[in-house]
Amino acid sequence: MSTEVPLLNVQIDGVWMQFPKGTKVIDACSQAGKFIPRYCYHPKLSVPGNCRMCLIEMGMPKMTPDRKPILGPDGRPEIGWIPRPQISCAQDVSEGLGVRTDSPMVQECRKGVMEFLLINHPLDCPICDQAGECRLQEFSVEYGNAESRFLERKVKKPKNVELGPRVTLDAERCVLCSRCIRFMKEVAQDDVLGFVDRGGFSTIACHPDKTLESNYSLNTVDICPVGALTSTDFRFKMRVWFLKETKSIDVNDGLGCNILIGSRENHIYRITPRENNDVNGNWIPDSHRLNFKYLQDEHRLSHPSVDGKQMPWPETISAAVSSLKAAGTLAMVLSARLTNEELYLARLLSTALKVSLHDVVPRVGEPDGILIPADRNPNTAGAQLLGATGKEPGKTLPEIVAGVRSGAIQGLICLGEDLSECGFNPADLKKLKALVATSILPTDTTKAAHIVLPGAAWAEKRGSMINIHGRLQRLNKGVEPAGEAHDDWEILRDLLVASGSPVSFHEIEDVFRAMSQDIPAFAGLNLSKIGDLGVQLLPKPETVAATV
Repeated sequence: MSTEVPLLNVQIDGVWMQFPKGTKVIDACSQAGKFIPRYCYHPKLSVPGNCRMCLIEMGMPKMTPDRKPILGPDGRPEIGWIPRPQISCAQDVSEGLGVRTDSPMVQECRKGVMEFLLINHPLDCPICDQAGECRLQEFSVEYGNAESRFLERKVKKPKNVELGPRVTLDAERCVLCSRCIRFMKEVAQDDVLGFVDRGGFSTIACHPDKTLESNYSLNTVDICPVGALTSTDFRFKMRVWFLKETKSIDVNDGLGCNILIGSRENHIYRITPRENNDVNGNWIPDSHRLNFKYLQDEHRLSHPSVDGKQMPWPETISAAVSSLKAAGTLAMVLSARLTNEELYLARLLSTALKVSLHDVVPRVGEPDGILIPADRNPNTAGAQLLGATGKEPGKTLPEIVAGVRSGAIQGLICLGEDLSECGFNPADLKKLKALVATSILPTDTTKAAHIVLPGAAWAEKRGSMINIHGRLQRLNKGVEPAGEAHDDWEILRDLLVASGSPVSFHEIEDVFRAMSQDIPAFAGLNLSKIGDLGVQLLPKPETVAATV
């Protein structure tokens, strides 16, 4: 049984407010609308208190000899102010605490800290990848001096240092905040970084005989408040203020890390994590954030085809339905990478075409104990809820393979999968009278398919998925599909219409509305209500390990 956390009275810039016991002063100020500048502080990491940028003026209630607070005319305690500044990141709120966030003393302290930080900092903002999202730039405008009093030579430090395969260090820009060191030790569980040398020559470096090669190394780039750590992949590729950022989710596994898709002119340049404390915190694995280059592959399928010849969409859809109806017994292989809306339409299509067997292709790997779970499909829970698979995904696949080999199944619909990965060989596929496949890239299946329907990739569509914790989350479109490729829900809708089903879906919201009416778990929801952070749709399985 949880115990209520007591609320403490705190005065911030003359206004009394209440905060739960244990709240950091820096967080209390933020909640009160008073932003405190900081470099080393990060809410998900330990507190070193070494940048001194968050200095404030602090005081405690004046006390009588018998330790009772002296009250002012307003009935509130009078504050006795401490004559020296205090760091706000390492202090918890206490009863009667007084805080001044913008007093003359505080302003002078911040200007002094900024002056020291800028003494040896290089004047290379025009070529720095962090320009546009740099805390040093922002705070130097607000708290820096118009000119420098420093006449000596700047200390030169190493530049373009490859700390690992994905992270490049420019030590001259480092403000020694230690965020990267603490992240690697406390979150990535790979204590590989540390400080070397002293004074103005201090810099970060890898421990001897080690490199920064953790699968979470690029998170150090995200949390670096200046341009010291940069992504080798993104370095010098694009100015961040040109990027359009789209809130979406990662589809590399069942957790569904929240992400931002950074794109410009229909080209994706980077993926960065988006904070969601119910899913991934502030982090994302390197392997996931860098796995987007295939979306821009020159071999992307961009036109529908029938027997290898490009055809207009209406003729291709009509040919697909005709060939499936003429084939005989049908089966369907789906992907647990499809959205709920696509799985729902696939379910309706399966009924319309009297599909006898169907299942999804399972993907399982070794969990890493941080953010990568064993389930490498992003929507297994959605596939189970919508009836695309049973409690054991893939259990029916051997029966489908056997049916194709024996000739009992003459037609096959493959949605977003490569059949060669689930037991089929080229000879099996040649036996089929009708093979209709959707995909974004050429595969053994698309090469053997009679009809190929090019779909949209995860960054090119809208929809929803359910992660391993039972949380319903939303995909958003960051870029447009390649060429004449269509959104998968539109392809499935057109197949339904061509098969004679009386459906009328003009927008994906229409599909979700119909799904919410048919599936009780979705009742009362729509895509807008899911929000940017998702909603808990199903009970969280007890067998799923907690993540960061």
